Amino acid sequence: MPSRLLEVRRLGVLPFREAESLQQKLVIERQQGRVPDLLLMLEHPKVITLGVSGDRGNVLASEKTLLEQGIKVHQTRRGGDVTYHGPGQLIGYPILSLKPDRCDLHRYVRDLEEVMIRTVNDFGVRALRIPGLTGVWVGERKLAAVGVRVSRWVTSHGFAMNITTDLDDFSLIRPCGISDKGVTSLAQLTDDDVSSVRVADSLARHFSDVFSFQVTSSS
Repeated sequence: MPSRLLEVRRLGVLPFREAESLQQKLVIERQQGRVPDLLLMLEHPKVITLGVSGDRGNVLASEKTLLEQGIKVHQTRRGGDVTYHGPGQLIGYPILSLKPDRCDLHRYVRDLEEVMIRTVNDFGVRALRIPGLTGVWVGERKLAAVGVRVSRWVTSHGFAMNITTDLDDFSLIRPCGISDKGVTSLAQLTDDDVSSVRVADSLARHFSDVFSFQVTSSS
């Protein structure tokens, strides 16, 4: 039986820097025990982010192109390289305390992948992991990216799943610094209804199952 409570917050569309500031605030509050474990689900306007090991050379678009499209590049404190966020993408930022029994970063990342694998299976899509790489894949195409940060065993940042994302926008970057694989979206892989609400509902359910949480509220 689930023994921990999870509050799911659906935030709609939120600029990246606002979401990052919110996460930083909530991480401190979670460390202090002032908020429960949280799953923030949202969407970002078009933006490119670099992880702590990110190579700016993996941003392929010129400064002129980025300026014309109104796309900013932000350095972040998450793991991983470069990624793109934009409309039609489901972003998940878990603010979880991994204490006392989940203090294993590798396991945490694998569990996030498992949540998304189970989610897309609800829509008839068989996804998998590729050894040595993070994220969720269908064949040689990445469907979802994972990049996390952990501070005093409280998590932030998280995952991004392409639902109805315009995949042409990924030509602006070399996703995660990988040049020999492509990207895909849930809408490209199924004829099922992949509305953001349905996918988010499915993901919240599988998140609670994989992490043994009981969802207490959703907003």
